[in-house]
Amino acid sequence: METLILKGNEQQAIPCVATIGMFDGVHKGHRFVLSHICDYAKAHQLASMVITFDQHPREVVQTDWKPQLLTTFDERMRLLAETGIDYCVVLPFTKEMAALTAHDFMQLMANQLGVKVLMTGYDNRFGHNRYDTFEDYVRYGKEIGVTVESLPPAPIKGKGSMISSSLIRRLLSAGNVKEAAKCLTYPYHITGKVVKGEHIGTTLGFPTANLQLNDPRKLIPASGVYAVRCLVEEGRRMMFVGMMNIGTRPTFGEHSQTLEVHILDYEGDLYGQEITVSFIERLREERHFDNEEELKAQLKEDANTVHSLKL
Repeated sequence: METLILKGNEQQAIPCVATIGMFDGVHKGHRFVLSHICDYAKAHQLASMVITFDQHPREVVQTDWKPQLLTTFDERMRLLAETGIDYCVVLPFTKEMAALTAHDFMQLMANQLGVKVLMTGYDNRFGHNRYDTFEDYVRYGKEIGVTVESLPPAPIKGKGSMISSSLIRRLLSAGNVKEAAKCLTYPYHITGKVVKGEHIGTTLGFPTANLQLNDPRKLIPASGVYAVRCLVEEGRRMMFVGMMNIGTRPTFGEHSQTLEVHILDYEGDLYGQEITVSFIERLREERHFDNEEELKAQLKEDANTVHSLKL
């Protein structure tokens, strides 16, 4: 069954087992939880439901907070739809919703969404200021008619670290895109439109497409040079291999951060096109070169490395 995305006034009261969360990244830990929800729903003849929000709650309750999201809203919906969950309910997170107590929110889930069983993790908190504990949720559930159960622990990554969106952000911020991909179950990616640049890459023999992110709230990995796959939307979807530089181009003086991708063996005009760049492996840190010849030699070496990876 295809996941049905319900927004705003499309909400329906469907007898279901549900879990609630932001699910940024829809990573391996999330998928483990959602698989458990699906199994429970089938065993108890209920629908399975994910309850999430149209924006990160911190964007409403902490207005000076700058998100570093792993997924845009559309990416998150697409990934959630791939998990096998029957329904994904998207609630508009407003100041009014932020003011709801956990008890009130559970009442809303029961009355408006048909939640019969609520599954929550050991560290999952909801309701105004997130004061309440799992024991409180169980007590409220008995009053409201909702069975509250704890979810099993998510898989552990590495040396005792739980897979979490925060862990993945730390990995990406350190440039460890390979390890982040293992936690996500897919390569981390960004999407943007190709805009005019300074043509420095062209003068070096490595023309680059300068990307302007579609959603500036997306996390940008650590500066450096990466082996990437590029999905180009030029009338039809085409996949290419490339190398991307994230940084300030220190060899050419002081610049603001740029996102530049060189697509190997590509000829054509990319201006105005939309490109999705998937990070496969970090090749090296960005660094200053004494002259353009040194930089050109390094870029040739980078390109050879990308070719050897057989992406």
